[in-house]
Order: sequence, then C-alpha cells, then structure tokens
Amino acid sequence: MTLRPSLLVALIATLLIPVTAQATPKYRHYVALGDSYASGPFIPDQRTDPLGCFRSTRNYASVVAAKLGPGKFTDVSCGGATTVDMTAPQGVPLGPNPPQFDALTADTDLVTLTIGGNDIGFGEIILTCARESVLDPWGAPCEQHYTAGGTDALAARIAAAGPKISAVLHGIKDRAPRAKVVVVGYLRILPPSGGCWPVVPISVGDVPYLDGTQRTLNAMIGARTTAAGATFVDPYPIGLGHDVCALPGVKWVEGLIPTAPAFPVHPNAAGMRAIGDLVARAL
Repeated sequence: MTLRPSLLVALIATLLIPVTAQATPKYRHYVALGDSYASGPFIPDQRTDPLGCFRSTRNYASVVAAKLGPGKFTDVSCGGATTVDMTAPQGVPLGPNPPQFDALTADTDLVTLTIGGNDIGFGEIILTCARESVLDPWGAPCEQHYTAGGTDALAARIAAAGPKISAVLHGIKDRAPRAKVVVVGYLRILPPSGGCWPVVPISVGDVPYLDGTQRTLNAMIGARTTAAGATFVDPYPIGLGHDVCALPGVKWVEGLIPTAPAFPVHPNAAGMRAIGDLVARAL
C-alpha cells in the first residue's frame, strides 16, 4: 500500500506529539531549601559545595528531582540550618553556606523546604533526653526536665517558632512569586510508646512525650504552611514501623549508633527515598 504524502506527514506528526510533550519539564527551576532533614548528612554521596552542609545526592529533594525532571535543580539545604540561615550566611566547615534564599530567582517555579527543628533545639533535646535516661530508663526524666517550671518548655519553643516559619514562607513568595511551595514535615523518629532503651537511650516514659512533641511541631508547621497558601506534605504517618527502634533495613531513621550510612537520629537513604516518593506524588 502506498501512503499519500499528506497522510504520511499526519502520521509522523501524531507519533512525534507524545515525545515533544514528554521533553518539556513541568518545572523549569526547582530549588530545595532546609536543614539536615532535607540535606541528608552522611548518606552517600556527600557533596562538597560546601562539605560542611553534609548535603547528599540521595536526599529527598534529589529523589523528587529525579522523578520530575525539572529543567534546573538547585539544592542549597544545609545541616544545622535554622530559619535565620534563609537570609544570612551559615558558618559551616569549609563554608560558609550562602543565605539559602540567594538560590531563589524569578524563574523558580518549585520550592521544597524543611525547617524548624533546629529553631526549637533539636540536637540539644536529643542529647538532654539521652543523658537523663541513664539514671531513670523506665521513667520520664526528660519530660520532667522540660516541664519542671509548670509549663512545657518544648511546646513553648514550638509556639515561638511559628512566626519564624511564616516569615520564611512569605520570604519565599517575595523572591519567587510564581513558585509552588511545598513544605515537608519531619519523618517519625520514635515509636508511639515503649521505645528500645538502651539501644536508643530514651526512657520508656519519655517516648510518648517526645513523640507528641514531634507531632506538635509538625502540626504547627502544617498550620503555618496552609495559612501562607503553600502545600504541606507530612511524612510522619508513613514512618510508623520505620522508626529508630525498627530493625536495620526496616528503619528509616537511624538511632544514636547508626546501622546504615546516616547521621544519628536522622533519615537514612531509605527514609529519604520514602519522603521523596511522597512529595513527588503530592506534585
């Protein structure tokens, strides 16, 4: 059978349309912001720009970028970052890391962000609770420590961090007004109860208290995100059964003595992959 030239041209055009559509990225410029729960410390491979940010090529933003294929991907997340480091340089080894907002440009059309944990003193909380557990592994010494004055000091810290989160979100919109902004909460760290002392040195009675504190933090971040008109993705629920007390190969967050390459009490590569999948589905 001989095809007429016009029919042949139409057939070729039909075959090429899907290829052209797939070649156009949904997002032109994706910028990833945040702290160590975004950067992925000690997860191979670690980037060197600067090394002190402990930024992994397998963090959740890299998973999202691989799935979405944006035209340009800029990851400036940095371990230890607070809300202050969005607009000011962050001093890190072999740094500093420039203000993270410097990465935002007029063509930025997708932003992901994880921030707030260091504003409430995440590292200090973990170390304090681990230390307090040594003399009272079955009690709730950490809760007693932070509620000794009759009020919950950690709840107060979370409330105080709220306006800072809102300011960051408004700052993103000012610099990238057309961007879709996705704020990612913190992956579940502890089981609902019990724990696994001394493998993870958190007293049995403190596990529900600290788990509740994390839920309060995520809820605050989610409320501030929604109020700012951005999208909140909460990975906490999917972490059930994958917390620091789970078996190696099952856990998504490492304990104080990691069994997979990751910083203590931080997501490992499997955890980052799960978060990245969740964010990509939301997009």
